[in-house]
Amino acid sequence: MNSTMRANCSGHCDMDDLTTLLEDIRACRHCEKYLPLGPRPIIRAQTSARILLIGQAPGTKVHASGIPWNDASGDRLRLWMGLDRETFYDESRVAIMPMGFCYPGKGQSGDLPPRPECAPLWHDRVMAHLPNLELILLVGSYAIHYYLKSGKKQTLTDSVRNWRDAPSPYLPLPHPSPRNIAWFKRNPWMDNELIPYMKGRVGALLGP
Repeated sequence: MNSTMRANCSGHCDMDDLTTLLEDIRACRHCEKYLPLGPRPIIRAQTSARILLIGQAPGTKVHASGIPWNDASGDRLRLWMGLDRETFYDESRVAIMPMGFCYPGKGQSGDLPPRPECAPLWHDRVMAHLPNLELILLVGSYAIHYYLKSGKKQTLTDSVRNWRDAPSPYLPLPHPSPRNIAWFKRNPWMDNELIPYMKGRVGALLGP
């Protein structure tokens, strides 16, 4: 975790405070009027987590189950990380926080973007309670553009291709959706370079 994040902790990163914060997030109704299925904020975290996943927003399956990445995209993401479901869902090791905590609704081509209120309202407060983070995976364009403002490239492909330039502890990734199969085929460097690096980092942080 970088020095700025550690400083934000300021000695107040105990589990009781995080528990209260997560309760507040799960009770959030800030943008309820925009949510076609109603609010159901999805987040998983404990202060001991060393890896944080920041994705887009829950889909309908996740909204129904309350389990993030519980779909085909999650299967591919776990494969990329080299993790089984048990380890992936061990929130004492892996925290999961989307850009938008609730399902945003359906757009003309897929789901709508994450609600813009969530990240400014909650993300910094959550990260202040995660003092042990060593790797933050930015999954998809919304997370990449929000967190890599100064180093944002023109396209998602450029941002991910230049993953080595991302400031620590960030690592940009494309969304692992089956809809992106063609992108994966057009960019074999991802399988050959980025995924092996990520698996190595994840394995080193979480151990056997």
